Amino acid sequence: MKRNLATVFILIVLINVKLIGQNSNAENRIIKVDYNQTAGKLNTMFKECIGAGRANEGLRADWQQQLALTKQECDFKYIRMHGLLSDDMAVYREDAKGNPEYNYQYIDVLYDFILSIKMKPFVELGFMPEALASGKETIFWWKGNVTPPKDYKKWEDLIRNLTQHFKERYGDEEVKTWYFEVWNEPNLTPGFWTGTQAEYFKLYEYAARGIKTVNPAYKVGGPATAGAGWVPETIDFCVKNNVPLDFISTHTYGVNQGYLDEFGTSGTVLSKDDSSINGDVIKSRNQISNSAKPKLELHYTEWSSSYTPSDPVHDSYHSAAYILQKLKQVGNAANSMSYWVFTDIFEEPGPRFTPFHGGFGLLNTQGIKKPAYFSYSFLNKLGETELQNKDTSSWAAKNAKGDVQVLFWDFTNTHPGDKVWNQTYYIQDLPSQPKGIVKIEVDGLQKGKYNLEIYKVGYKTNDAYADYLAMNKPNQLTIDQVKKIKKHNNGAPILTEKVVIDAKGIYRKDFKINENDVVLFNFIKQ
Repeated sequence: MKRNLATVFILIVLINVKLIGQNSNAENRIIKVDYNQTAGKLNTMFKECIGAGRANEGLRADWQQQLALTKQECDFKYIRMHGLLSDDMAVYREDAKGNPEYNYQYIDVLYDFILSIKMKPFVELGFMPEALASGKETIFWWKGNVTPPKDYKKWEDLIRNLTQHFKERYGDEEVKTWYFEVWNEPNLTPGFWTGTQAEYFKLYEYAARGIKTVNPAYKVGGPATAGAGWVPETIDFCVKNNVPLDFISTHTYGVNQGYLDEFGTSGTVLSKDDSSINGDVIKSRNQISNSAKPKLELHYTEWSSSYTPSDPVHDSYHSAAYILQKLKQVGNAANSMSYWVFTDIFEEPGPRFTPFHGGFGLLNTQGIKKPAYFSYSFLNKLGETELQNKDTSSWAAKNAKGDVQVLFWDFTNTHPGDKVWNQTYYIQDLPSQPKGIVKIEVDGLQKGKYNLEIYKVGYKTNDAYADYLAMNKPNQLTIDQVKKIKKHNNGAPILTEKVVIDAKGIYRKDFKINENDVVLFNFIKQ
């Protein structure tokens, strides 16, 4: 009997070993690249633009400090935000006789700062100044007026005067590099626009005329819609009416329910559709290609895993791999993919009462880096030349100094499905499961010594929310708690190795990976 039990035990062990071996082999990936086999210049559409909540928040010292850090480590080129013309920016009023009075002192402070850190504004023209508005309907805690102008000629005059001001302050050559986008999500009614589609097109036409009067070379576009809407209609309108259109802009989010959830109370579910995000982008690109203006630039001026500022997926380590997977899938279809947003200093539903609340930001209110932040800081470490690479969840690149970078990840959507909200699922402790071995092989390396830095984001690695969870989610963080979380999630290499490459020029390494890990190998030539 004892012998039989022992035999059974051995058989079970052998079966399990075999199954484990099969499973890990099934999951094994090979990323094989050659230093000399290039794929051209690296497409950096991922860092062309980043979002921010509203213009007035950009006057805060902590907002500016966080943007300067993000620029330094992620190198976004443009920044886009709502509310440039809203009353808290003190842009427009009328005297007793109804004559317009313009004031750009607050905009100057904001734009001077943006330019000082070598960024540029992606100018969103909205919302309606109260003195120019035809109605009282507003959106958000800060009450952005979403009604058409009471006088379209005065709207055009405001836009022309503002554009002229930009020209005089910053110079023609600078402003030629900017983008002027008319309004935000006018297809959400009620929501961001109380007018019709025809009234939006009228708003667009008057704004475009105001901009082009100052300089025909300035770039204007739209329709800045939610859910990739109105793209063919916008092009048709502009072609038929001879209205300027230099680019298309629109938005997409990776959840299944609705488009506007200001307070995050309706509940969201991360889409299981593999073509979520990239499906919209590719559709928009095809709509442009099949139109009368087939070469228009395409800018996705908002995108994220979820459209609500109360979605814990934004704080989760799952977000890092999600961002990279979606950007990789988009490929060359968009000229820019502007992640919404860089910071949780974001007050659409009002000032937030806890340090982690599912905010859109790459950084939380205290400037703690979330896992999502590292997707962009790692991307920014890639060299300017892409290497040929058949693996669909990685980038490989090199720079002029002879350094090589391999950025790879596993994206596994572990969300249990439509019956469970993100708001319930992503606030839990969610350990990641093993996904086998990734075999890294880099051929054609120059002979010599390298420092290999290995960076990682994943479950409890650069996972600030896990630390917050371990502190029992305090409603307020002390100075020491903030310091502790920042220090533990600073994005430093998890490992540094000295590597000597011989005349064969080959480097090989097997690396264990878990679900939703993001890993960067950075070979620095000595």
